[in-house]
Amino acid sequence: MFLDGDSIKDTEHYVHLEHDGRILLVDKDGSGPKKARPGRQYHDQGDLMRLPTPTEVAKMGIGYVPRRVNIYTLGNRNVKIEVSTPDIPWPSDWALKDSLISDNAVDPVARESVYRTMHRVVSKVVLVNEDGQVLLAKVTRGFFAGFWTLPGGFVDYGEHPRDGAIREVKEELGLVISIPDHNGETGRKTVENCEFVIKEAIFNEEGIDWISLTYKSNFVDSGQRITPKDDEIEEARWFDVGEAIDRSISVFDRDAIMTLVGTDQSSSDSQDSI
Repeated sequence: MFLDGDSIKDTEHYVHLEHDGRILLVDKDGSGPKKARPGRQYHDQGDLMRLPTPTEVAKMGIGYVPRRVNIYTLGNRNVKIEVSTPDIPWPSDWALKDSLISDNAVDPVARESVYRTMHRVVSKVVLVNEDGQVLLAKVTRGFFAGFWTLPGGFVDYGEHPRDGAIREVKEELGLVISIPDHNGETGRKTVENCEFVIKEAIFNEEGIDWISLTYKSNFVDSGQRITPKDDEIEEARWFDVGEAIDRSISVFDRDAIMTLVGTDQSSSDSQDSI
């Protein structure tokens, strides 16, 4: 276990130095830089390449600007990671970020640190009916089980967020909707402008980074029936704007409704959450 002098007892303290896709790795003695090799099989767990400690970075004479500290448990290891930007020119001899994830000769803590710095992308919809009401769904699983949220979810691999939002509404509620696309990003250009909100946040000390892209869509009732997905949605209901804001568990959702629809009817008493 590699401990720095000011580390919490039994907590491993490392610095995640990243510059334009390159990360500093060192050997068990703190010497580096070392490079990763994708797909490598490696069995000497006592000699893994790893992130450097703050003391080792100081000995290398590398200055850096801290961005945030992530603290989490990995197996039976407690780790504290300073995610930082090095104050040096682009380090071509450092490990490629995309290479170390699948290299078994790299310490799992370093690979986990890379994983945690990747964005989780969620796409959602503020669906507004002809009465100016907003549609919310009460989910039965996931992060918000038992709470009201905007329809939406994770963007699939190789999927544009607009397509992901349309897909999620169809899967969760059985509704076919359209979202304006005045730039022709995913199909034919529309005359109507696309209104959307992008939010980014890290909500706890473990450092998982979320990006939420929320679109506005005007819903015209053409006889479609809301059909909640059995294993995911308990119920779905239209709410006046103020009540929709108050009931939404996600701060991303509340901000999107306030930005895309309005705040006049909203309460200021809602508590922030993911």
